[in-house]
Amino acid sequence: MTEPVLWDADGTPRNPRFDDLYRSPSDGLAQARHVFLAGSGLLTDAGAPTAWEHQPQWRVLETGFGLGLNFLATWHAWRADPARPRLLHMVSIEAHPVSAADLLRSVLAWPELIPLAEALCAQWRGLLPGFHRLALDGGQVLLTLCVGDVQAALRELAMQADSVFLDGCTPERNPAMWSAATLKAVARHCRRGATLASRCTAPTVLDSLTQRGFVVQLADGRPPEKHRLAGRYDPAWVLKRDGLAAQATSHSTHPARCVVVGAGLAGAAAAASLARRGWRVQVLDSAPTPASGASGLPVGLLAPPLSPDDNPLSRLSRAGARLTHQFAHTHLREGVDWQPSGVLEHRRDGDLALPRDWPEAGLDWTREASADERQRAGLAAPGSGPAGDANGVGPGTGRLGAATAPVARWHAMGGWIKPARLVAALLAQPGVAFRGGVVVESIEPLPGGGWTVRDARGVVLAEAELVVLAAGYASRKWLGAEASDSTPLSPVRGQISWGITRGRETALPPFPVNGHGSLIAGVPLDGQPAWLVASTYARDDADTALRDADHAANRERLRTLLPAASAVLDTDFETGQVHGWAGVRCATPDRLPMVGPTAAPGLWVSTGMGSRGLTFALLCGELLAARLHGEPLPIERRLALRLDSGRARLKTASNVDLGIK
Repeated sequence: MTEPVLWDADGTPRNPRFDDLYRSPSDGLAQARHVFLAGSGLLTDAGAPTAWEHQPQWRVLETGFGLGLNFLATWHAWRADPARPRLLHMVSIEAHPVSAADLLRSVLAWPELIPLAEALCAQWRGLLPGFHRLALDGGQVLLTLCVGDVQAALRELAMQADSVFLDGCTPERNPAMWSAATLKAVARHCRRGATLASRCTAPTVLDSLTQRGFVVQLADGRPPEKHRLAGRYDPAWVLKRDGLAAQATSHSTHPARCVVVGAGLAGAAAAASLARRGWRVQVLDSAPTPASGASGLPVGLLAPPLSPDDNPLSRLSRAGARLTHQFAHTHLREGVDWQPSGVLEHRRDGDLALPRDWPEAGLDWTREASADERQRAGLAAPGSGPAGDANGVGPGTGRLGAATAPVARWHAMGGWIKPARLVAALLAQPGVAFRGGVVVESIEPLPGGGWTVRDARGVVLAEAELVVLAAGYASRKWLGAEASDSTPLSPVRGQISWGITRGRETALPPFPVNGHGSLIAGVPLDGQPAWLVASTYARDDADTALRDADHAANRERLRTLLPAASAVLDTDFETGQVHGWAGVRCATPDRLPMVGPTAAPGLWVSTGMGSRGLTFALLCGELLAARLHGEPLPIERRLALRLDSGRARLKTASNVDLGIK
């Protein structure tokens, strides 16, 4: 459940869990601006420079999100500052998120914040324990909401803050928020010179901060509070930073020229993420048009996998699906390029158990399919009996082992997307240029740093400080030891079957159905509604020629998945009215992407998306850019380890510096 908010008669919000106020009963916004923004140098008197002036990015760490007033005030100040940083990061920890309705209600007294709160509330769902990246203002304002205990969240965090907002219920009400362990962890995530601001002036907190390297003082508060706390991280000892921490301390990576090799989902997403940070990105591809390889799939599914133990694949998939959903909502045409219709998934073997104690926030992602959703998909209702019923659906095995209708789950944030349209939208971001019909043969280091990219004749195609390999299986050519036999990249052939619906829309599900294969119907292709059945999955097969055997295999999958829909489409298969598409995807043995630096400085990689490019590409693009620039990661550190390009060299993840400690 979301955290309930009690509202006093004067409109002041109260946290019933700790019996404490969320903000000042007088003017919460004025207090936020005075204590946190002015106290951190982010809001100054007219004409005075701000701390973030002309910076490439600014990273704020907040220990209590509450009703989001500090975040909204910071966002508003960033918008109003003509010298603002290109990118604003806010990383905020909250153990008990409130509802979107309470978020919006809390700012009704300040009209200037209402549009910002509405944009935030539009993404405020599915907030399970863990990290959630919310991209706002065209991706220039990034909120990483860390749902969970403050100390656990700080252990998973990878960032060096420029400003710290110590907020939350008072030490008397919530002592864990202000404990020595918490403040030590906060200090570990600060760069030298980071500012600190807080309403809390308890002597024990001041003493603890001083012991951990902060120079703190009391400053004038805003009535009714007499004082506020202001400080700066400036320890007397030499800081020992490694990996990302060392890189992040000095903003050492400055945007320059970048070449991305590969114009599929992975390459386009990496290009867009880097361009938002000021890079001049040239995307090269051997095909004349983007998305000509595996990303040329006519239509794909966006549906995070479900696992009873909520394993890393499920968690990473939700993080990626959230970013894809956010971008598509802003940049694609609903009903034409994509459709957030939801996806029904079912298995006859019943292997779709929800995680134990699945919280209410999880239902925003996946829940049991309703009777209406099952009926519209052509499935029997639960408990309706064994095979041979009116729908022709065979028996399944529920959690208790009884013969029932197949288990069905509803992925509320799922839908279909045309990958080529997503690629086009990513490449259309300012700062990205595409050049097709060029074959990259060699990538050679320049004497003074950077790279020269040449074709087979030795002609220079581009020179750049950074090269990102995102050419799928072809990336292996330049990876060398990174693609060794310990973690090989392998080609995976996939073929779909599709046809024109021809007036049979009402006989087919109005939303995608996934499980043993998938069916998507009613998608506009070539100006007509079409259906698609996917997909074969053949490892170590790089042939893209269409095969009758694969059409037959897809037909058989459809019969298992949806017998009623299969009966409707059988004629198309029998009369040769089925079209096909085949492509070669790139996969790793653990079915997770590889993203990060290679052994060669300035040569990075983002590949191995397998059949989940729609889910993983944007997440990997943001993860690559975050690590390159020392930004807060969009996911927990231990999940980022799962995607690291260097894991090919790992025996255990605990004894190797991956640069994200």
